Amino acid sequence: MNTIIIVFSLSLLSVGFGQIPTGAPSCACPDVGVVTANVKNLQDTVGYQQDMIRNLTHTVNTLAGRLSQVETTAVTNQIMASLDHAVGTELNPASSCLLIKQNNPSWGDGAYFLIGKDGTIYQTYCDMTTAGGGWTLVSSVHEDDMYGKCTAGDRWSSTRGNNINYPGGDGNWANVHTFGSMGSATTDDYKNPGYFGISASNVMLWHVPNNVPPKEWKSAAYLRYRTSNGFLDNYGGNLYSLFKDHFPIGYNLGTYTHDNGPAIPIVYEVGNNSFVESLLPPEIVSDNEAIPGFVQFRVFTNRGACLAVCPGVDFVGINAEHACIGGGYDPYANGRQCGDYASKDWDGYGTGVGMSSTQLVTESVIMFFYR
Repeated sequence: MNTIIIVFSLSLLSVGFGQIPTGAPSCACPDVGVVTANVKNLQDTVGYQQDMIRNLTHTVNTLAGRLSQVETTAVTNQIMASLDHAVGTELNPASSCLLIKQNNPSWGDGAYFLIGKDGTIYQTYCDMTTAGGGWTLVSSVHEDDMYGKCTAGDRWSSTRGNNINYPGGDGNWANVHTFGSMGSATTDDYKNPGYFGISASNVMLWHVPNNVPPKEWKSAAYLRYRTSNGFLDNYGGNLYSLFKDHFPIGYNLGTYTHDNGPAIPIVYEVGNNSFVESLLPPEIVSDNEAIPGFVQFRVFTNRGACLAVCPGVDFVGINAEHACIGGGYDPYANGRQCGDYASKDWDGYGTGVGMSSTQLVTESVIMFFYR
């Protein structure tokens, strides 16, 4: 800002003294009152100008501050617009959490927006920190009612009862139906378009108590483990293809001695083999029917029924219905072994004795992630 210097000039009348004639004295001085008044007027004028300068300076400073605020707001808006359009936001959904991680390496765990192959935009949870991050939540298996065998809430087995006409149950392990929502993944079954649309190499499973909110899932999970050998590359890149094209769910499709699906070694993030074993029904452990440290897919019982997934174990026995989840028709015990958690309550609900699981196991969901 340029500084204006105002110069005021005060001209005073010169007082000349001529020859003083004889007689009364004579003086050419101006009237003192007039001079005093002029000085006062000039002082008032200078004060007024100084006030104007101060006001102008304040105005300039105020405008400069407002300009700075405008510039700051503009920059902030640009940043927010950039974030709004970043990969993984609603305006720019990604195909997977891995893509979001690759584009935004510093972003943390939480909910992000993805888009399916058919253009469907959906929100799901991304684990951005485990083993490099980029894990996409694609489904959760939740037992809504152990006493309701293959009833309305049993989407991963059968919602139409234990019916020989539907040997594969509802078939949701190998179809493109979706249900539930990310926010209710611990209170209900969940399956999003990523389950069948994302091409992945590995899976990760979390065991989380029912009704835990999303922000607490990771800390509340008492088991977290993942595969690391890229096994899905051999089976179409996701569980949808694995079950649809390689290991279908049904009745009398094979035997437990020859036709069980792959048992994949796991890496624990939370938990260990001993803890997994402690969660199994005691008779399964005493009969050496399950080997901790794996996750296995499509396992048969000795009666021709099959279960979809055996979390945490390689199942080598005949009673998979007491340790594994999902599946279809089972002819034994008049449907008592049909349901998302099949027969985990054989010797009482949550008792943890005989062939029954503990209450913790029965009242928890199992979440599936891809990467």
